[in-house]
Amino acid sequence: MDLGLQSRTALVCAASAGLGRACAQALAQEGVEVTITGRNRERLEAAAAELRQITGGRIRTAAGDITTPEGRAAALAACPNPDILVNNAGGPPPGDFREFTDADWQAALNANLLTPIALIKATVDGMIARKFGRIVNITSAAVKTPMAGLVLSNTARTGLTGFVAGVAREVARHNVIINNLLPGPFDTARVRAAALAEAKAKGKDVEELVRERAARSPAGRLGRPEELGAMCAYLCSVHAGYIVGQNILLDGGAFNSTM
Repeated sequence: MDLGLQSRTALVCAASAGLGRACAQALAQEGVEVTITGRNRERLEAAAAELRQITGGRIRTAAGDITTPEGRAAALAACPNPDILVNNAGGPPPGDFREFTDADWQAALNANLLTPIALIKATVDGMIARKFGRIVNITSAAVKTPMAGLVLSNTARTGLTGFVAGVAREVARHNVIINNLLPGPFDTARVRAAALAEAKAKGKDVEELVRERAARSPAGRLGRPEELGAMCAYLCSVHAGYIVGQNILLDGGAFNSTM
């Protein structure tokens, strides 16, 4: 299927690895000129070089922390008028809500609520003027199934979901389409790092823990990053203009519901 994205431009946040990188790769393979962001310049440049080799596409970089004003300024300087925006940032740490400080709450809200809103605000009017825009927010399956111990993430990401629900319907008539992707457990370095920490704490083998987590999924496995990347690319395509303000789960069927 031709997604109709040749010569479009995209800003993909936190894309030096994991799900962000998968989205960048999928878009570049469709002929999109992609700018990727990341905090570690060396790792970001290495990812860009690999993406150029894999896709043959034009990959730009903007090093910096996207959750800071400076990082966002660098990203928008590198890609000032994106047709596509993929919001992504690492989730806040787990813990007991009684132990979190005001600074912990502010950091979580800044990264997973206020930063995406700031980037949407900076780009959406240009999209409206050009009569084409696609915004995809990578949030979490925890929006549908809040998880004990992930109160920071549950709160911030649900807030973003509420914001998108309203704004997406305001701008859809201009062919500016906003949706959310809600990933469950995917086979990424972040998931494996969490499994490694758990393995050390429990004195277990890390691969055993990864297999156990995969077995709990109805699909019997973890998600592959390229699967989320492909869904992101479709939501950015010319064929997705009637999908507005939706929360699309990619969790292997873990959320059990008829609706």
